[in-house]
Amino acid sequence: MNWVRARTGLARALTGVTTACCLLLAGQPAAVAEEVPAPPVPSGLQRGIDDALPPPALPAAPTPPIGDLPPQLAALWHAVQSPPTGDPIFDTWPAGLDPLAAGAVIEQRDITAIAAPRIEAPVGRVVLMKFRSTAAAGAPSFGTATLVVPAAAWTGPGGRPVLVDNKPINSLGLRCTPGYTMAHGEDGTSSSAIDALTPTTASAVGRGYAVLIPDHEGPFMAYAEPNVAAHIVLDSIRAVRSLPGSEFGASRFALTGYSGGAIASYAAAMLLDDYAPELADVVVGASMGGLVTDNRVVANSFDGKFASGVLLAVVLAYAREHPEILANMNHLAQWVATSPINNVCGEALGPLGVVGIPLEIAANIPHPLDSAVADDIFARTDLSDRTSAVPLYIYHATHDLWIPLEGAQQLYRTQCDRGVPAVFRSEPGEHVTGLTTGFPGAFDWLDARLRGEPAPNECS
Repeated sequence: MNWVRARTGLARALTGVTTACCLLLAGQPAAVAEEVPAPPVPSGLQRGIDDALPPPALPAAPTPPIGDLPPQLAALWHAVQSPPTGDPIFDTWPAGLDPLAAGAVIEQRDITAIAAPRIEAPVGRVVLMKFRSTAAAGAPSFGTATLVVPAAAWTGPGGRPVLVDNKPINSLGLRCTPGYTMAHGEDGTSSSAIDALTPTTASAVGRGYAVLIPDHEGPFMAYAEPNVAAHIVLDSIRAVRSLPGSEFGASRFALTGYSGGAIASYAAAMLLDDYAPELADVVVGASMGGLVTDNRVVANSFDGKFASGVLLAVVLAYAREHPEILANMNHLAQWVATSPINNVCGEALGPLGVVGIPLEIAANIPHPLDSAVADDIFARTDLSDRTSAVPLYIYHATHDLWIPLEGAQQLYRTQCDRGVPAVFRSEPGEHVTGLTTGFPGAFDWLDARLRGEPAPNECS
C-alpha cells in the first residue's frame, strides 16, 4: 500500500510540473512541398511514456471558434481551456462577431460598488467592458477590460488622460484576471490584486487620470502570447474611445506593464502601426520593465531548471491560441493539461518548476526546443523586427535571475537605432525588487507623457 501511495504521489508531482512543456514545441506544420519529410521519431523515453500511459478519454466537442480542427484535437482543445467562471461576460462567446469592428463594445457593466472600495483613491465609477477583438491567427475574438474613472471632474486641457495598466496576470485560469477580481472581489484564487506591489492604479487616479486595465491574456488565457496581448490592449483603447458620450475621444493614452504585463505593453507598442494605426497620435508612450524579448533564449534558460513551471504554463497557454501545438503532446502532457492545473493562478506557477522536469518528457518529438516546429512558434511570436510606434521607457533589474538583462539592453539599442525616442534604466536587485525600485521612475515618465510633455530621448 505504501508503495502504491508513493507511486501515485510521484506521478502527481511529475504531472504537476510538466503542465505544458511539450506544447511550445509543436508549432504549425511546415507547408507541404513536393516531398513530405518524415516525421520526427520519438525517443525511447517518449515512446515508453505513451506505451505505459493511455491518452485521456475526452468527450466529443465542436471545432474551436478560432479555426477548424480534426475531432480528436478539437476535443483536446476544449479540454485544456480554463473552466468557466460562471459569469457570462467572461465565459460566453458572442454571436455575430464577424461584422463588428475591432474594439466595438458588446456589453458593459457598472461594477463600482464592488471595485471602488479596493482602490485606495477617490473613484467615481468603474465599468467592466466586453468588446470585439482578434485572436492570434486573425480570427474574430473578444476581450474584456475594466475602466476606472476618478470621482473628481477633469479640469486639465483636453480629454481626461488614461493610463493603460497592464497587470502581470501570469495565470491560466479565467478567475485570475483583474477584470474578474474587480467584478467579484477576492475569492482566494486570484493573483491579480489591483495594486499588489506598486500603487499604479491609485497613483494615476489620484492625479485625475482614468485607468484602463485590460485582461490582456484574452478569452483563452493565452499567457505571454504577444499577438493576443497587443490586440486586447489596443482594442480596449478603441472600446473606451467609442463609448456613448465618452469623455475620452480626445484623451492621451499611455501604456505600462511589468513582467507578464510588460509583454502586453511591448507588443501593443510594436503592433500599433499595423493593427490600430488610427491610434498613432492617441498613444503617447509605453513603459515596460522585466520584459522577455527573446522567447527562445528564455525557453532554453527555463527548460529543466528552477523556472520550468513558468515555461510549462506558458506553453499550455500558447496551445490555446495555436491549437496545432496540441498534436505534439504526449499522453502524459494531455493528462496534465486537462487536469485542474489549467485553472491555476500565477502564485502556483513558480512552485510547479521546482523539480526541473525538461520539456522532452512531455513531448512526442525529440529535442523539442531545437526542432523545426519550435522554430515556427518562436518566429510567430518574435517582434524583434518591429519598430515601436511610441516613445519607450525600458527598465530592468541588474541581477534578474529569470530574464536576462541583455535582452532589455538590446531592445533599447535596436529601437534607438530605428529612431524611437527611448530611455533605459538598470535597476538594483532581482526580478521582483526591480518592479518596486523601477516604479517611481517609470511612473514619473508616464505622468509627463499624459500631461503632454515631449518624450525625452537618451539614445546616443
